[in-house]
Amino acid sequence: MAESNCTRATEFSLTGFTEDPVTQVILFLMFLLTYLVTILGNLGTMALIRASPQLHTPMYYFLGNLAFVDLCSSTVITPKMLSDFLSKKGIPYAGCMAQVFIFDLFGMTECFLLAMMAYDRYVAICRPLVYPLVMSPKCCFQLVVGSYLVGLTNGMGQTIGMSNLSFCGASVIDLFFCDISPLISPSTSDNTLSHILLRTSASLFGVSSSLVVLVSYVAIISAILSISSAEGKCKAFSTCASHLTAVSIFYGTSFFMYLKPSSDSSREEDKWAAVLYTVVTPMLNPLIYSLRNKEVKEALRRLTKIKLSSTS
Repeated sequence: MAESNCTRATEFSLTGFTEDPVTQVILFLMFLLTYLVTILGNLGTMALIRASPQLHTPMYYFLGNLAFVDLCSSTVITPKMLSDFLSKKGIPYAGCMAQVFIFDLFGMTECFLLAMMAYDRYVAICRPLVYPLVMSPKCCFQLVVGSYLVGLTNGMGQTIGMSNLSFCGASVIDLFFCDISPLISPSTSDNTLSHILLRTSASLFGVSSSLVVLVSYVAIISAILSISSAEGKCKAFSTCASHLTAVSIFYGTSFFMYLKPSSDSSREEDKWAAVLYTVVTPMLNPLIYSLRNKEVKEALRRLTKIKLSSTS
């Protein structure tokens, strides 16, 4: 009865990080710099892969899509967060649902792209003779499209679950963006279905993609350990070190947020964990793959020489 008499919420209030003006200015400048690096790094990665024929391989095809996903997922979160440091921390109901949909779409897409990259490294190291056949252009295209379709399914499912919830009056989300878990809390209706959707999606999609990564790297490490020469081991491990670093950061923070019991940590810890996978990880991925990857650095060196010679 109370629910039927309430005024349906048309806007959500976001608590953000702090109300202290000095701290807000510091955080604004820090996140602005991070976002600028994210834009330059991911756009630069996509442009470099497209312009360098030596990078037209399955591994960099996946990496180019990962850069696009990182750019999109960061853009749906960070600009709104930056504006909230300068004005009222609020978001319309429709904007909140759109943020849930887009972020969940690209978040789950990234999970499966990272899994596909792990599988690519497995085939390259453990089955090198059939690598061109297994990781053909058609197969790579299908794997990427499949990753986006899984992300789309996840985004639609989560958004439908959220849209069925009722929110009355001035609903407050104790975070800096519309995420599923804190969005369920202020709901005035039965949120059992939304909890089930959240846990099912995280378990089914997130855990299944992480299992692909885990099984792939168990096989990769086993294959590397069987190599007799130390130089061969280092060379084999260097081909997947960057990806393993990116996977550890992304899956570690994501599982902390979505699979832990809600009573295990404070909301402040959740906020900074969310910063890691929404803001920091999209910035780090292009840096990890460029600074630790000889092929990327060599492609950038060649491209720079070509540009300099054409202008001289």
